[in-house]
Amino acid sequence: MNSQNTHELIVSGIHLDLTPSLKTYVREKAERLFRHEERIVRIRVELECDRNPAVGMQFTAKGHIQIHGPDMNAAVQADECHKAVAMLIDKLDRMLQRRHQLLRVKRNHPHAVELDAEIPKAVA
Repeated sequence: MNSQNTHELIVSGIHLDLTPSLKTYVREKAERLFRHEERIVRIRVELECDRNPAVGMQFTAKGHIQIHGPDMNAAVQADECHKAVAMLIDKLDRMLQRRHQLLRVKRNHPHAVELDAEIPKAVA
């Protein structure tokens, strides 16, 4: 991570043991988000395993981005943990891109202002 930025990544497992390789995988994937948006304060990733016999192994990955402005949350489900992490990071990346696009459009196209008073004409 960059020394000038104070990014924080928190990875936690619910009903799931986090292996060092899984933590490394999440960290490598999340670096894309930190490179994409420098104003991210913290990313929290929660990985959950649901061992329902009727459905089989179901992994849920939840992501919470704390950023200057409104926080962003996303969740995905998949049958493999690594696949769920990849899908989650892709979803969060799309959310950040959409947020950036909306802010850029708002910045470049200010809203028109209606004035009630009549504007006097310049006299030459």
